[in-house]
Amino acid sequence: MTVIEMTQQTMAKQAAEKAGFIAALDQSGGSTPKALKLYGIGEDGYATEEDMFGLIHDMRARIIKSPAFNGDKVMGAILFERTMDGEIDGVPTAEYLWQKRGVVPFLKVDKGLEAEADGVQLMKPLLGLDALLERAVEKGIFGTKMRSVISAASPAGIAAVVAQQFEVGKQILDHGLMPIIEPEVTITIADKAEAEDILLAEILKQLDGLPDGQQVMLKLSLPTKANQYKALVDHPKVMRVVALSGGYSREDANAKLAANTGMIASFSRALTEGLSAQQSDADFDAALADTIDCIYQASKAG
Repeated sequence: MTVIEMTQQTMAKQAAEKAGFIAALDQSGGSTPKALKLYGIGEDGYATEEDMFGLIHDMRARIIKSPAFNGDKVMGAILFERTMDGEIDGVPTAEYLWQKRGVVPFLKVDKGLEAEADGVQLMKPLLGLDALLERAVEKGIFGTKMRSVISAASPAGIAAVVAQQFEVGKQILDHGLMPIIEPEVTITIADKAEAEDILLAEILKQLDGLPDGQQVMLKLSLPTKANQYKALVDHPKVMRVVALSGGYSREDANAKLAANTGMIASFSRALTEGLSAQQSDADFDAALADTIDCIYQASKAG
């Protein structure tokens, strides 16, 4: 067995079994200004897109280098493509995550969303995906993440979202990477519970079509009914089911997560809530340590 295969095997064991959660550090161009604003850097704080991406990389590096951000409680981290291509203290980001922090690296691979149709937003075409996946393998990435959005309990729309996700997921599996399939249900819709029933049925259908021995991961909105997705948590073709906070406050998200047996967190905004560019390193590290601990405890409680 090669060193790369041994590393992938070790990462797979951690991704499948380790207590903890996945930190979502994958804000893309569209969501970066909002993430920076919440971090205390307004749009007057940078002049160009390159400056903006430099600042968000600095924020992510500060989080990753913080003492509490390690494999004891943070099982994995999802990176934006530019973050994967960047470095932390001269070390490629994915390598730094695994070698220095003991955190499994994932990569966001989608290119954004199509306009809403039939109550959902499909992913835009993933142009150049094979080349990106080859690069991800070279850089030591373990898995990927891609997001669609469901905004109504539309049987045809939800079926299309899940079919697209699994179609691309199979392409990702062909490169030896673990796909995190993310059909996000918008938390504010009136028919959220009905949408989640349709979503569960469609995911189970697609899982039945996967060859024996293959697995995917799933990233799903915290459900209206506790343990809505327990059948997926227990499914042999599912490595892990992780929850997105979807706009819930960290307190609400943690409470809902703890009510879902076997689900762990993959929070973005709820992870960085309360962090600021203006904080001293000591205050920043203390705030992040508290956040990591409470998300870890909620993941563990479920």
